Amino acid sequence: MNRPGFTSVFAEDFDSYIDYRENCGVKAESDYTDLRKLDRFLAARDLDAKRFPPDLADKWMLPLPNESPLGHYKRINNSKRFISYLFVKGYEVFVIRDIRSPRTDFIPHIYSKDETERYFRCVDTYASSINKYHAAQLPILFRLLCCCGTRIGETLFIRKKDVDLEEGIIKLYETKNTKERYVVMSESLRILFGKFADKVFYLLNDDDYIFRNCHGERLQQESVNEIHTKILRHAGIPKNDDGPRIHDWRHTFAVRSFKQLSDMGYDMYVSLPVLSSYLGHGTIMATERYLRLTLDLYPELMEKYQNHIDKVFREE
Repeated sequence: MNRPGFTSVFAEDFDSYIDYRENCGVKAESDYTDLRKLDRFLAARDLDAKRFPPDLADKWMLPLPNESPLGHYKRINNSKRFISYLFVKGYEVFVIRDIRSPRTDFIPHIYSKDETERYFRCVDTYASSINKYHAAQLPILFRLLCCCGTRIGETLFIRKKDVDLEEGIIKLYETKNTKERYVVMSESLRILFGKFADKVFYLLNDDDYIFRNCHGERLQQESVNEIHTKILRHAGIPKNDDGPRIHDWRHTFAVRSFKQLSDMGYDMYVSLPVLSSYLGHGTIMATERYLRLTLDLYPELMEKYQNHIDKVFREE
């Protein structure tokens, strides 16, 4: 995709920002539309200096004509990253606030205990005549999604050097919000991962991806989606267009984590930011829906947390 031309007083900064994002490994094409809108907004104000004062920020925060709630949410949050970039460079800019993610009628699938057991029985016995690595790597790949809440994209970008088996820690680089972070494996998962490493790591260089196709290249998400569909069928878990999806393992992890933290006696003020950071969310608001979903699934927690939720997530 060709990079758009920018015309506002921040034109050069838009270009340098995109360069910065791409150098960080982010596909900046997804930002182009919203950055172009901000550029046109700024150009129409005919600014004589590189500044973004509060009164201008207030106008930018307003929904645009015919803009959907989701479009508004994406525009503001994409542009906030650029404005924060300008702030770090020392410009006189007002960093806009986060806005709430729009509500959706979509309800992710939360795997039950029985479904989880059936699913992983099929994972552990999955065999492929095409890719000999699947028997060793799929039990680890899908357990990372289920037990650590990683996204499929960032999981497939794990390299040999990112794995610390002694400490049971994996460093994630290729993440959605460009937030490098660590995930911690349970002791049982660490032991299982060690057995996988014993079988394949001696074949890999430090920079090699650990999950591979039959050609020794990085395993692609499309292939994993196909395997996921086969596993669901063999496990007797009904599937339709809405799921269960691979990403629903992440939803399931978040819900189970909230429930576990609550059972351990942690207050929501503690558990929410901790889980938000662990999941690599850009804002706590992105984690809110998991908390609400947890309360829907476990009504006994609603009375305990309702007052806290009203305080933390009050409408503005």
